[in-house]
Amino acid sequence: MRTASKNRETFETKINVSVNLDDPENVKINTGVGFFDHMLELFARHGRIGLDVTADGDLHIDSHHTVEDVGIVLGQLIKEALGDKKSINRYGSAYVPMDESLGFVALDISGRPFLVFDADFSNPKLGNFDTELVQEFLQAFAFQAGITLHVKVLYGDNTHHKIEAIFKALGRSLSQAITINPDIKGVNSTKGLIE
Repeated sequence: MRTASKNRETFETKINVSVNLDDPENVKINTGVGFFDHMLELFARHGRIGLDVTADGDLHIDSHHTVEDVGIVLGQLIKEALGDKKSINRYGSAYVPMDESLGFVALDISGRPFLVFDADFSNPKLGNFDTELVQEFLQAFAFQAGITLHVKVLYGDNTHHKIEAIFKALGRSLSQAITINPDIKGVNSTKGLIE
């Protein structure tokens, strides 16, 4: 089983995360940021991965540190759980419609972290979640996981729908990329190595 767990504690957050890339049954999210919890659950359910997240952050300030730090830890654990990356597809992409909105994510588990983010949100806040934190989360996640990540909202009006499309597409594209493909012998790279 491809699993990993980590506790991370700073002056700003206390975070406990576990991932299981091969057993999607256990999904429990509690960060104190309701909208973020909803998005992480969508990511896990559509990504077909087990995800247990508990976070206690400085929400009396705002949700920035909590969201970013969860992204950091989640990225680290995805990388750890993938191990040597042998026989994984490596690439994944997905278009996901959410009512009037359409989101797109393409990613490469390349060992070369990068984020291209192309989305605008007319509503700056959903509950106690600042919508600008979508990009912060994705940046932290991509850079810690060693993923080249491209994210785009092609169109839409409702901010909730746009962000939901992104997180569902992220889960679906990650699911494709981490899938073991018996036709791939060793690492899916002409270099023979993905760091």
